[in-house]
Formats: sequence, C-alpha cells, structure tokens
Amino acid sequence: MFAYILRRLWQMLPTMLGVVLLVFILFNWVGGDPAYILAGKMSSAESIANIRRQLGVDQPYYVQLWIFIKQIVTFDFGQSWATGETVSHIITSRLGPSMMVLIPLTVLETFFGVALALAIAFVRGSLTDRAVMIACTVGMSISILVYIIVFQYGFAYKLGLFPVQGWGDSFWENLLRYSTLPILIGLAVSIAPTLRLFRTFVLDEANQDYVRTARAKGLKEGRIMWVHVLRNAAIPIITYVMSNLPALLIGAFLLERFFGIPGIGREVILAVERSDFPVIKAITVYVAAATMLFNLLTDLLYQAVDPRVQLK
Repeated sequence: MFAYILRRLWQMLPTMLGVVLLVFILFNWVGGDPAYILAGKMSSAESIANIRRQLGVDQPYYVQLWIFIKQIVTFDFGQSWATGETVSHIITSRLGPSMMVLIPLTVLETFFGVALALAIAFVRGSLTDRAVMIACTVGMSISILVYIIVFQYGFAYKLGLFPVQGWGDSFWENLLRYSTLPILIGLAVSIAPTLRLFRTFVLDEANQDYVRTARAKGLKEGRIMWVHVLRNAAIPIITYVMSNLPALLIGAFLLERFFGIPGIGREVILAVERSDFPVIKAITVYVAAATMLFNLLTDLLYQAVDPRVQLK
C-alpha cells in the first residue's frame, strides 16, 4: 500500500508540471500584460514600467517560471494585486465557508441519492419509477438561478425562516442559520442528476448473474439490494462523489455570490473581475493538485470497500 501511494505521488509530478506550464503560458502569453490592466487607460509609460518592475513581469520568462515554481513549492504566491492581502491568507480564510456548505451538501446528496436509487430499484419499470424519472428530468431542466430566486423569495423573504444574505463569526450560527438555505438549494439542484446516475449504477448491478443466483437461493430482496448490490455499486458512486469534490469548491460560486458567503468560488469571481492574477493562479494550481489527490484517495477507498480490488 505504501509503495503504491509513493508510486502514484511520483506519477503526479509530470501532470502537475504540465498544469504549471499551461497556467504560466495562459497568464503570461495569452492573458496580456497585467501592468496595463492595473495602471488603467490614462497611465503613462513610466508608471507602467514601474508596475511591471514591482510585479516582476519585466524579468525573462524563464525567471518568471522559476519564481512561479518556487511559489507553488513554498505555498507562497505573494500578495493580491487588488487588496494587498497575502494570497495564502485569502485561500485559507475562504476555504472554511466553502467547506461549511460543501461537506453537508455532499453528505446529504450522497445519502439521499443512494437511498432513493435503491428504493427506485425495488419498483424498477413501474409507474412510480417512470414518474420519478420524469420529475428528475424536469428538475434538471430548471436553471439554478430559478432555484435561488424562488427559495430566497419563499423561504427567506416571505416566510422569514432564513436570512437572505450574510455571514457571521460563529461556527454554529453560520452552519445552522446562514448555510442552511444554500445547502437546501444545492441539494434541490443536484439530487435529480445524482438520483438518475445512481439509479443506473444500481440497476446495472441488479441485472448481474450473482443477483439472480442470490434470488434463486431465497435471499430477501432487501438484503440483496442493501448488501450485495450496494457494495458493488459503491465503486462508481465513490468515483462520482470524489471526482466532484474539487469542482464543487469552484462550482458553488453562484450560491456564494447570491448569499454573500465569503468562500473560494466567490473569491474566484472577484479575482477575475479585478484581474487579480496571483489569486487566480494559486486557486487554479491548488484545485488541480486537489483533483489528483482525490483521485488517489478514490483508489484507496476502492480497496476499502472491496478488498478484491488490486491496486497497481
């Protein structure tokens, strides 16, 4: 196991180097000169030259690339061009609010997705099954903006059950008061595609020969579904959940923006609006690294769920 982890970490290095080169090329050759963006349209050539010198973009490209690699290794991307705050502090301070929404949302989405998929598998092919799939299709056709507006208007403005926007300093206040409505909206948006996908995973296993053999032996349908089918369907379910975790950090930017949650997704939008390249580059690299680490964790979870899986 330890040798496998070391081998996978070693294999991540070329991928990470490719990500670094791609980000460097995009921001230095495609993204334009940041000095012109920060200086403004009415700036002089002298002020632009001073900004270039302060940012270090007047150095040769190989020097800038080496500085970028050192920033990644030391986890120090300097200061934000827009606010002057250190990039590391921005990311660490914004990560907590994002995780406060992400973790409960992922747990609830996975729990209800698996439970409903198994329940639908019991009545597969019936009118109930078709009605649920039609409802899922309709739910997937509605924009997340509609969910946000309707939930904010109904639950926050009309009923007054939750605040429309805001974020506090208390952990429990943020979790139970400010995060609840965004989590419910995220669950309403994600449960339909999750249920359809998990239903497919469960039905694929339910049609296997070992299930027919278990039924022929007289095992109860509940035990077959919850023990045998779920155990084998857990592998693609784990793949789906783990692969979505890094993307959810950025993908929740609409929820964070509409509800005023100071998370990573909202920070990305602000950084793009301000042309704050250090923040954008740091988040891009960290998300890429998190994706590779979650892929490694997924493989380890495979073996924990099913010891028959051989890690190579």
